[in-house]
Amino acid sequence: MNSLAGSDTDSLSPGALAPLKNATFRSIWLASQVSSLGWLMQTVAISWLMATISTSELMVALVQASSNLPVFLLAIFAGALADNFSRRRVMFAGRALMAIASAMLTAFVALGFVDPWMILGFSFLIGCGAALNDPAWQASVGDMVDRRDVPAAVTLLSVGYNTVRTVGPALGGIVVASFGLVTAFAATTLSYLVPLVTIWRCKWKVRSSPLPRERMKTAIHDGLRFTAMSSEIKAAIGRGALFGLASIAILALLPLVVRDQLGGGPIAYGTLMAGFGTGAIFGGVSNGMLRRALSQERMMTLSCIACAACSLSLALTSSLAVAAIGLALGGAGWVTAWSGIGVGVQLASPRWVVGRTISIYYALADGGIVVGSWVWGTLAQNHSLTVALASAAGALLLVAAAGLLFPLGERRESEPDPLEEFDAPAVALEVKPRSGPIVVKVEYLIPEKNIEEFLILMRERRHVVSRVGARHWTLQRNLQRPTYWTETFRTPTWTDYLRLNHRLTESDKDLEVRIFHLHAADLPPQISLSIERPTGLARKTDQPIPYIPRH
Repeated sequence: MNSLAGSDTDSLSPGALAPLKNATFRSIWLASQVSSLGWLMQTVAISWLMATISTSELMVALVQASSNLPVFLLAIFAGALADNFSRRRVMFAGRALMAIASAMLTAFVALGFVDPWMILGFSFLIGCGAALNDPAWQASVGDMVDRRDVPAAVTLLSVGYNTVRTVGPALGGIVVASFGLVTAFAATTLSYLVPLVTIWRCKWKVRSSPLPRERMKTAIHDGLRFTAMSSEIKAAIGRGALFGLASIAILALLPLVVRDQLGGGPIAYGTLMAGFGTGAIFGGVSNGMLRRALSQERMMTLSCIACAACSLSLALTSSLAVAAIGLALGGAGWVTAWSGIGVGVQLASPRWVVGRTISIYYALADGGIVVGSWVWGTLAQNHSLTVALASAAGALLLVAAAGLLFPLGERRESEPDPLEEFDAPAVALEVKPRSGPIVVKVEYLIPEKNIEEFLILMRERRHVVSRVGARHWTLQRNLQRPTYWTETFRTPTWTDYLRLNHRLTESDKDLEVRIFHLHAADLPPQISLSIERPTGLARKTDQPIPYIPRH
């Protein structure tokens, strides 16, 4: 139920609906729409409850922060879980936590135990469940549908959420106004049970890895390292965090706009949220057409301008109709921006780490949303609502200008999946999975005329092997025989060495072939493996550990 959901589709063509032919995907997707409807109803109910029991503008704004903070705190951990454990079980655990927390909130409200901090606490717990579910659900799409249908399936996730957004808030406002808060919270709890039961009943095949599961610390470290080494992902995450910080003022302060400037109630609030969702659908459906005409950076700039115009209109208007039009514009900008950023992260990530890169992106983007909720709420409380919304509009224009420093990368084809075809080399010593560190040396014979090209390719080689697990990469030139070069790197364990080779893609192998073509000897470059042996402690045996050539 991530608020960053966007879409990236040319149109809702029959090809875009192809994933729905898969029974498992269709069942969970439909159940997710029911849950999203409940989530949006609950958002309206919680926001309105807070606005009625608290006079603090900050507490109202913190409702958005409480539901997004769990993503900031747990997303990286949840991404590692999604890449290394049963995604179905992770999804079930997340959904179960959402249902339990929602049921407890319903009971407390029904019994009259209502307190601002209690509301924020349950909102936080429900957000924790969503933070566990979302990375596993998105990563499971590739397990459920054919590879050619993955882009369409990802699009359906986004379009479905934004379609529900058009009716969910309005329905929430009607339910709260007509039947009360308890009914709204009870209906939400029932909606959370639908995907929980569906996941329990559905099973899907997952390609198993021949390697043992990574330790959580290692998995998180690998995800962070890969992200840090990708300029495209770093630019997308940086812009996402800034955009979240600036744009969340629209949603975080909207209850106050309705209460203080428009003099409306929960129905007016739900209607305005529906206007935001309508704009989001329009932005999602028109994305494909706009992307063919505009660069990704230009799309981001226009999105920031649209959201700035929305924020400024909310700051200055006292008309419900003007506010609704402004929110439709803001919704279109919101979904277009998040769509471009999110798809950029996915396309820059190979499948073995995509759950972690997406979770890191969510963590920092939602971190920006949390900070922004606090900043704009504090500004509204200490100064005025108008000042806070106008300042947010100015901040959005600065986010657009930030493209001059770190622009978004252009859309490109997805990174190929790892080949996962690697025969472990024969070794003369007993090597256990945790044995290590392993030292890899590759010896090249490079004539003088090939050195410049060789160095260019080796810079790329360093990036390739380092992002899949190599440590302490170096390139050495022999002083006695200058045509001899040695590439050296390490992996912590033998399993890490095998995992590194399983993660190499076809394009990575092509780079290796290009480097080998510069090698002047008749035989291929000599590759040797060694295991580091500490000398500070006595050993039971004193058997030397030689370099073992790979066959």
